[in-house]
Amino acid sequence: MAQQPQQHGQMASRQGSVVNGPPSAGMGPSTGPQQAPPPGGSATSQQNLNQIVLEYLNKKGYSKTEATLRRESAHHDDNGRPLVKRAEDAGGKQYEKAYALLLTYVEDSLEVYRPELVRLLWPIFVHSVLSLAADFYPEDCKQFSTRYGSRFEREHPDEVRQLNTVTLPEHVQASHIGKIFRGNKYRLTMTTMAYSMLTQFLEARESDGGSVLMKLIEAHMHIVTVDRAVAGVERSLAAMMARKGGDYDMPGEDEGIPGHNPGSANTDRNAPNVLARLALGPLPMDPDAMEDIRADLQDEDARDPPKPGQNSLVEEFEQRIKQEPTEDAPTREQVPLPPPIARDIAMEVQKIREHRDRFKIDPKTGGVGPGVSVCMYTFHNTHDSINCLDFSGDLMLVAAGTAQSYVRIWSLDGNPIPNTADANDANTKPSSSRRLVGHSGPIFGVAFSPAAAKPSSSSVSTGPRYLLSCSADKTIRLWSCDTWTCLVAYRGHDAPVWDIRWGPQGHYFLTGGHDKVARLWSTEHIAALRMFVGHDSDVDKVAFHPNGLYVFTAGDKNVRMWDINRGTAVRMFTGHTGNITAIECSPNGKLLASADDQGSIILWDLDKGARIKRMRGHGKGGIWTLSFSVESSVLTSGGADLTVRVWDVVQKAAEASSDGAMVKPEAGVSAASAAAVAGAAVTNAVKDKQKGRKEVVVTPDQISAFPTKKSPVYKVTFTRGNLLLAGSAYLPETN
Repeated sequence: MAQQPQQHGQMASRQGSVVNGPPSAGMGPSTGPQQAPPPGGSATSQQNLNQIVLEYLNKKGYSKTEATLRRESAHHDDNGRPLVKRAEDAGGKQYEKAYALLLTYVEDSLEVYRPELVRLLWPIFVHSVLSLAADFYPEDCKQFSTRYGSRFEREHPDEVRQLNTVTLPEHVQASHIGKIFRGNKYRLTMTTMAYSMLTQFLEARESDGGSVLMKLIEAHMHIVTVDRAVAGVERSLAAMMARKGGDYDMPGEDEGIPGHNPGSANTDRNAPNVLARLALGPLPMDPDAMEDIRADLQDEDARDPPKPGQNSLVEEFEQRIKQEPTEDAPTREQVPLPPPIARDIAMEVQKIREHRDRFKIDPKTGGVGPGVSVCMYTFHNTHDSINCLDFSGDLMLVAAGTAQSYVRIWSLDGNPIPNTADANDANTKPSSSRRLVGHSGPIFGVAFSPAAAKPSSSSVSTGPRYLLSCSADKTIRLWSCDTWTCLVAYRGHDAPVWDIRWGPQGHYFLTGGHDKVARLWSTEHIAALRMFVGHDSDVDKVAFHPNGLYVFTAGDKNVRMWDINRGTAVRMFTGHTGNITAIECSPNGKLLASADDQGSIILWDLDKGARIKRMRGHGKGGIWTLSFSVESSVLTSGGADLTVRVWDVVQKAAEASSDGAMVKPEAGVSAASAAAVAGAAVTNAVKDKQKGRKEVVVTPDQISAFPTKKSPVYKVTFTRGNLLLAGSAYLPETN
């Protein structure tokens, strides 16, 4: 206890020596209370300190060190903080400064170059957000996304929502958009002059953000320069001037990820600009079957002679064979099929009759479009449970896939549906509907096998034999249309199956699902015959080419065309800004139509791999179904905006440039219907204006529009007689 005061005194003495410092430090011992520092602020103190150090270095002869300090001090402000003269020195603000520089340059550029330059804004925006997150600037990342993200909400709503959640390096590595954009270079095509002017500007404004933009372009973009004189019509001077005031933000055919030459499925950076040759002609008939078909047609002509001025069935058949091109047609060895049976012969005979007697839809001439009527089937009391619809080829049945995991079949004429399994059961009452139970998840796709109306003189049934359904339970089921029972459950997909289609001959079928893979199946095999792999996200929609040699898959905002023999992609079509919700190939095998959830339909030329035109008129929410007329001159569509619309395929591209909704008299529609369409368009325009969205623009190639009463349209289809059928479900709660 007696030693404690002594230890305390020693500690106090040691602390005092530390505070006062040794005499060798140039400071004398403290003789009184500490004095407050002189007023004047930190700026004056920093200048005095720099001056003292410089004088000391000069006195000691450290000239090099003195010169270095003087040079570096010139880059600091009065408070000692470094002066930011380059955008790279601004930390997270460098990307905002650089993007503002690019945005100003694009908006002030000449009208002839703006359509090309404006396409830089989206990829630079994405990579700026990803770079901010990767460099751990979360607050700057949020501010940047909030400030500039609204510019792209119309064209890239899903991506903008994903980017709003990316603020940390972990998000860049885990997010889908981060993996796609950082794992691939964004391809963009620009004319030589536009790219040269851009690089000159960025070099001249290097310290203002030009170097930041150049680094992003060099690291994450692949810009292909082309000469305007040889770049094609789309980039001609006349085309650029014609688009003045139009939609510059729509992506080009070769733009995006994966980047590729227009139409080509080869995404290699150095891939040659050469497209694979396609066999788009119709599949030749089996020689033995042709003789049987000709004999049956002769019997039909003898039994029911043609009317005056009308071709006989044999003449119609011969003309159809002569019109079929042979130079670009596939061989029957390329599409292996089982030998034809009596049912196949009877179906071909009926197809020839329907083709001769069809309602002919001529292309739009003299500014007047062909009049097309719609036969609409509306389902009531569905409680929003219907996911998909399909009509049978003989126009006798309709099938609906439901969210309650079952398929419902109805008879279109109200007559009882035949069932061979119930033929010997006297207790079973005939019914005009059937329910097929077997799936354990919501059903997203149903498809009847090819069928035709039964000829009056034939005893062979030509109705549908099978029905296919796909579900969230990862299976595809094959149902018999004779016994209405499940025959086979096909398993192979690792995730929900979104869509299913029969091949044109009814032997193969195609599926696409959440596992990013499309599969080709045959009814004779339990396992898939082909797997088509290449999409970066879900395969949402699938379709067959009319000759059966090619298939189409839609996903990640592009459509791919595959050869079923080699299992390789032969075409790729990009240009959609929304998720693709419907695809359809024309009966002549030359065109492809694809639609998205932003209300746009794009028409593609399969041989050239090029976009023909973009058609607009639908509101947002999704175009769920497409169908071509027999002549491939008219396209019809339906979807979530409660309308069926008819489009002129033959008319050349003429993009609407109106800023508001364009309501015009509809050809082939009554005055009351036209007024209803006009009223709906005005109402939607007012709602869009109140919500701050762009109003719907109707392009001139729309022939007519048919509004429904709170009934989203799930299916439209042209019959072989050019009768347009549509299926919808009445939803009272729909706005």
